[in-house]
Amino acid sequence: MNLYGGIFDPEACKLRISELDSQIEGENFWVNQILAQEVMQERNRLKKNITDYDNLKSEVEEIISLIDMAKEEGVKDILSESNERLKEINITLKKKELEFLLSGEADLNDAFLEINAGAGGTESQDWAQMLLRMYCRWCEKKKYQIKYMQENQGDEAGIKSVSIKITGDYAYGWLKTESGVHRLVRISPFDSQNRRHTSFASVWVYPVIDENIIINIDDKDIRIDTYRASGAGGQHVNRTDSAVRITHLETNIVVQCQSNRSQHQNKAEAYKMLRARLYELELQKKKQEKQSNESSKTDIGWGHQIRSYVLQPYQLVKDQRTGVESSNYQEVLDGDIDIFLESALSKDLK
Repeated sequence: MNLYGGIFDPEACKLRISELDSQIEGENFWVNQILAQEVMQERNRLKKNITDYDNLKSEVEEIISLIDMAKEEGVKDILSESNERLKEINITLKKKELEFLLSGEADLNDAFLEINAGAGGTESQDWAQMLLRMYCRWCEKKKYQIKYMQENQGDEAGIKSVSIKITGDYAYGWLKTESGVHRLVRISPFDSQNRRHTSFASVWVYPVIDENIIINIDDKDIRIDTYRASGAGGQHVNRTDSAVRITHLETNIVVQCQSNRSQHQNKAEAYKMLRARLYELELQKKKQEKQSNESSKTDIGWGHQIRSYVLQPYQLVKDQRTGVESSNYQEVLDGDIDIFLESALSKDLK
């Protein structure tokens, strides 16, 4: 196992930290608060990278010494323990390698995640709610923070749509391959005849961007609507028309926000979401995708699905792009989706 250089590259990290320190020591460094925060965040990440490298290097050296000693003294327990620790280190290195591969333009950013129920009424709306729970559980495991931007409750159960903001390093990088249609097959709990139903919901992921990235939005290119906030907010939901919906007329992109009591604040948040969506659209254009963003989002059906979740008559979750599958659907719906994320990222980077 080669820890020297490679995915850590400590010497390059130290060189970059030195360059950043020179910027920090500059007289006008804190004039631009946003840029200053970005520099400090980059420095902190590089420092953590060096610390992780040093810790792993020390642990490997310690394990090697233990193995040598165990071989000399014939102590099998130490050999077994050392092998287990080496397996854990290999797992850590694989995770680190994935982070290293998350080198896209916005991979480090926080993310917005939208879920929209497909046709099928209550069935699809309940499926959208199940997907939301899956991603929230995944965020909990990653120690990511979640903020609800808008939520449109279903007529009888589930949700028609929801938008959340996910805060944490590499949130967008990890989740960007989740955009697409997710298909559920199960015996419906809403069907008195216990028939099998197929439901669809679309997921859309785009990066949160900072104010330094210029995205021009002309007033003539958008339509702004206000409406009364709804959802599971209880007493925290404002009973006035504080929720804001912005439609970008050229691309037909729609963003909504109802997370604040103030219409002004919701409008500002919705503008940020729209800027992020337009930025993500440009990222996709750079990748020269054959299919336009909006058609892949709105055509919720058989032709655009990325993953199937079959609960009956057999149990199987299968990614249509990579072929990766799991027969433990309950663990997947409880947020254990890393095997799908990792395989999709690896495929995307080839």
